[in-house]
Amino acid sequence: MARRDWCRSGQVVVELLLILPVFFMMIFMIMETGNLAYQTILANHAGYELARVASLVAGPSGGGGEAVNTGRARSYLKDLIEEKFPDKYKAIEDTLVLKVDTTSVDPQSGTHQNQDIELRFEYPAKMVFPISSYFFSEPKGSGIRKIPITIRMPIEKPLMD
Repeated sequence: MARRDWCRSGQVVVELLLILPVFFMMIFMIMETGNLAYQTILANHAGYELARVASLVAGPSGGGGEAVNTGRARSYLKDLIEEKFPDKYKAIEDTLVLKVDTTSVDPQSGTHQNQDIELRFEYPAKMVFPISSYFFSEPKGSGIRKIPITIRMPIEKPLMD
C-alpha cells in the first residue's frame, strides 16, 4: 500500500511539470495583452495631445492671411517629444509625419477654408513578460512592438481677416 502511494505522488509531479509551463505561458500572454492595452491607451492619449499642440502651433498666429506652418509645428513637437519621452524620442521622431488636409468651407464665413492636421507616428511599446514578449514583438524576439498612431485635429484659425 505504501509503495502504490509513493508511485502516485511521482505521477502528480510529472503531470505538474508538464502542465506548469503551459499554464505560465497563458498567464504571461494575458498579462502582456493587458500591458499592450495600457501602452496603446497611453500612446493614443499622447498622440491626441501632440496633435492638439500641433493644431495650435501650425495655425496662423494673428488675424492676417498667414498660411499654415507645419515646419513650426514639427519643430515644436520634436522638442516636446524629447522632453516627455526621452527614452523613446528617436523611435517616435523617426516615424513622425505631419500632413495638412483641406476639408470644407466654413458655413458661417462662406469663404474660410477649414483645414485638419494629421499626425502619424509609431510608438515603441516595450514588452515586459517572458515568452509572450517573443510572440507579440515585431520583429520576433526584439521585445518591442510598434503601435501605429494616427490622429486628425482641426487647425485653429481665427475667422477675422
